[in-house]
Amino acid sequence: MSRFNDLDAWLGWQMQLHPKAIALGLERVGAVWARLGPASLPFPLVTVGGTNGKGSCVAMAEAICRAAGYRTGVYSSPHLLRYNERVRLDGEDVSDALLCEAFERIERARGETALTYFEFGTLAALDIFVRSALDVVILEVGLGGRLDAVNLWDADVSVVTSIGLDHTAWLGDSLDQIAYEKAGIFRPGRPAVIGQRDAPARLRTEAQLRGSLPMQLGREIDWSLGDGGGWIWSATSGERLALPEPAMRGPFQYDNAAAAITALRSLNTRLPISVNAIRAGLQRARLPGRFQVFPGTLTWILDVAHNGEAAQALSANLRAFACRGRMRAVFAVLDDKSPESIVRPLAPFVGDWYLAQSKDPRAMAVAMLSDRLAEVLPAPPAGVFRDLDAALDAAEAASEPGDALLVVGSFTTVGAALRRLDAGRAKQV
Repeated sequence: MSRFNDLDAWLGWQMQLHPKAIALGLERVGAVWARLGPASLPFPLVTVGGTNGKGSCVAMAEAICRAAGYRTGVYSSPHLLRYNERVRLDGEDVSDALLCEAFERIERARGETALTYFEFGTLAALDIFVRSALDVVILEVGLGGRLDAVNLWDADVSVVTSIGLDHTAWLGDSLDQIAYEKAGIFRPGRPAVIGQRDAPARLRTEAQLRGSLPMQLGREIDWSLGDGGGWIWSATSGERLALPEPAMRGPFQYDNAAAAITALRSLNTRLPISVNAIRAGLQRARLPGRFQVFPGTLTWILDVAHNGEAAQALSANLRAFACRGRMRAVFAVLDDKSPESIVRPLAPFVGDWYLAQSKDPRAMAVAMLSDRLAEVLPAPPAGVFRDLDAALDAAEAASEPGDALLVVGSFTTVGAALRRLDAGRAKQV
């Protein structure tokens, strides 16, 4: 007899199961997995962490593996529109039925163990992957690394894309402390890919202390732009690959692509991948909500940038973006973020700001947001809204042909815009 009959009911119940929304630690998931799944996984495992860039790295690695003909499993978070986005089999979101079946198995195995929403979902993803005859699985770290639920399983290769100040309440308020937490996904005797040239020194030091094999951008691996276009990935082993530009925009995507390629090359004996598959995967990889552009009379630009480093990357893309008219921005963040660090690099490109509060329980109150940005914005905001949809309405109504509307600040913020755009497209069909 199933506890619930539909996905929404399962998810609503999971949110209430543990007294804390975020409770780091591996004891609970470890205890449940010991009763649920195998001690060793039947596929090569890649774990990807980092402050920014991990989603892009995961998407590129997945696309490359699929181009090589391998059956892939991917677990990522959070989602934009549907929970199912978090678990992908061969590039497709899993069905409600598969998730509900996995949730039921976890419910039977957990006994009296109280799991968080994220822990329940992580266990479900791995349970589905083990039952799906996959060739490779890629896991995206949710928060930090050392105590994140995905770190329960020993990765064959681990990637940390970048280190920045984010989630400081849980990870520490210095880059050194955050590097220690991120490095927790590295394993003895296995590759530890570092996709940041200027990563805090502690990240590499921790990899070495753990007996891992560091492969860092600018040291064991590197990339350079090609003379005739494209770019070249290289390693100190002497290997060089001539590659096309990644489909995902931004100069920082070369770093993410280099990290993804390095991780997969380190698995070459178990998972051989041709150069042609790497080329095809880079050109096919997409990631919703990361400088996602919807052209039209009014151009929409969606980006989940929710910290200063991500906003700097977004500003680089905006610098190369040709906006014929005026750019407006709808901005809403979660209450543990630094809105000042996000707005500062974006302010030169935005004419009018519309501040809002999303429906996320952790959303920053718009009054607080407005107060914190009072001395950061070059002019008073064009509007302050307790409802995110109302802010989108107002910004769209004020726009003229040739203008652009930037929606930024969190997954919840971008998700609201995607729903709006999807509804608009549905009406046109």
